[in-house]
Amino acid sequence: MSQSFSSDFLSVMSERGFIHQLSDADGLDAALQEGTLAAYIGFDCTAPSLHVGHLVQIMMLHWFQQTGHRPVVLMGGGTTRIGDPTGKDESRKLLTDDVIEANKLSIQRVFSRFLTFGDGSRDAKMLDNAEWLLELRYIDLLRDVGRYFSVNQMLQRDSVRLRLEREQHLSLLEFNYMVLQGYDYVELFRREACRLQMGGSDQWGNILSGVDLGRRMEGASLFALTTPLLATASGAKMGKTEAGAVWLDAAMLSPYDYWQFWRNTDDADVGRFLKLFTTLPMDEIARLEALEGAEINDAKKALANAATGLVHGDLEAVKAADAAQLVFEQGSLSSDLPTVEIPASRLGDGLGVLAAYVEAGLASSNGEVRRHIKGGSVRINDAPSSDERRMLGLDDVQDGVIKLSLGKKKHVLLKPV
Repeated sequence: MSQSFSSDFLSVMSERGFIHQLSDADGLDAALQEGTLAAYIGFDCTAPSLHVGHLVQIMMLHWFQQTGHRPVVLMGGGTTRIGDPTGKDESRKLLTDDVIEANKLSIQRVFSRFLTFGDGSRDAKMLDNAEWLLELRYIDLLRDVGRYFSVNQMLQRDSVRLRLEREQHLSLLEFNYMVLQGYDYVELFRREACRLQMGGSDQWGNILSGVDLGRRMEGASLFALTTPLLATASGAKMGKTEAGAVWLDAAMLSPYDYWQFWRNTDDADVGRFLKLFTTLPMDEIARLEALEGAEINDAKKALANAATGLVHGDLEAVKAADAAQLVFEQGSLSSDLPTVEIPASRLGDGLGVLAAYVEAGLASSNGEVRRHIKGGSVRINDAPSSDERRMLGLDDVQDGVIKLSLGKKKHVLLKPV
């Protein structure tokens, strides 16, 4: 969306490529200049960590605070109990209350890297919609909230329409998700004076339902802003790799592997990702975007350093960059490579190469390892390995570890303990 704005926040959003859809652009632009505004984004607790696909939303909250406003992080302790049907062909697996709570506590940690929390007028705040959703009584919800929703309109929302067009099951539970998400907006307007909800473009219909509900129930003038759904230049969904999601939690994906994800960015994506996923100044991004040929690797390293520094800290970013240089440019072994510990007794008995690669997280199945072996991309201690029946033993341990490599860019150290 290319448009000139007067407010700092929307100017940053437009310049860096965050805006896809925006309701009442002139009204929001004016409201942002009148004083401190509150805005929120919701995050359901479906896993112990958020992933790279959530970073665009987190960065929006970061810039919202940096331009003088108050971000609210809404944890979906209540809505996770239902599951958002958006973009899904089948119902989400329902999680227990204990799992949802554990996921929520784990997810919360990442936001402190991007936002300043506190009691000040511009400090970020974190809330959980379980606080009000779990207290709702069904008849009261139908009478006080449900009467403002048109089933005709709900059936036209993409989250519902696409599921029905594909003749996939849609439960009454999921059908109610947009009602609860809309009610969240009303509650946050009442509690925190939130007048802006942001999210991915797949949430546009749900967010507009909240805008409309706020107008009907509170007479409030509310706004909606969504970002483009990101795909890489190759067409792949952002944050998805052969090994799975690119998690933000170091316990689920090492800082080294996180750094490597950004270092391996397609040439065509570097400039766009620098704008979205780093806080580098625009003039520096313009310089990096202009690099050509082999020099584009300098831009990719700058992207990897900046993006990793935001999530894991500058020290981990430097360690990952140094480890990569040792491995790829000097052919050395770095202790900062991802390390998986195994009982030494398993090597004494002999550990099959297929099991070793799956356990190290370099492949998801024995079949996948076999395909990589046939393709010539499996190396053990930097030596090619073409025998899928090979057994790893204590004789393979060098400097206390066995180095497993997949291709030129994926390495894991297997450490007997």
